[in-house]
Amino acid sequence: MEFKTLRNIENSFRQIRLYAIVFAVLCTGMAAYAVWRSYSFAEAQRQKIYVLDNGKSLMLALAQDASINRPVEAREHVRRFHELFFTLAPDKNAIEGNMKRAFNLADRSAFDYYKDLSEKGYYNRVISGNVQQRIEIDSVACNFEKYPYAVRTYARQYIIRSSNVTKRGLVTSCFLVNSVRSDNNPQGFNIEKFSVVENRDIEVIER
Repeated sequence: MEFKTLRNIENSFRQIRLYAIVFAVLCTGMAAYAVWRSYSFAEAQRQKIYVLDNGKSLMLALAQDASINRPVEAREHVRRFHELFFTLAPDKNAIEGNMKRAFNLADRSAFDYYKDLSEKGYYNRVISGNVQQRIEIDSVACNFEKYPYAVRTYARQYIIRSSNVTKRGLVTSCFLVNSVRSDNNPQGFNIEKFSVVENRDIEVIER
């Protein structure tokens, strides 16, 4: 009888110890889950920005990692440079104004290309011949796997004269490096080693 009692006490102790272990594991798991959920909630709240609209209403905006938009900004930077650099009007001040804005987006290689065309009388012929030139960007291919980023731009160039319109195929290449954002360079890139790979007539349309 006494032996049975001892066995019952021992079994009861084992059960209590098992319950205590299971309870401790459950408490630990719940505590870990609560900490993880709290961290996730705090991280989600950090992505929210509350903006006052003229001190009256509270608007909610979401913050994003700046690196997510870099490919889009890079293509826009290259596109804007080409639009400024290759859009010409038969007006010296307009040409110089566009070039000045384009040079803010690139290094000296763009200026050297402009200088070479200028010395050959290209811009003088545009002005004297009352020629207009515009560009349409087809695509901008950027390689973001290696820095500086290699870029190749494919575009169509239209040279508009009073007698005809010349359509040309334009392919350029350059490298993009990170730079400081400013009013003149909102995307924060700089074009290096700019060069024209191909510039050939595709079609001449008589007017």
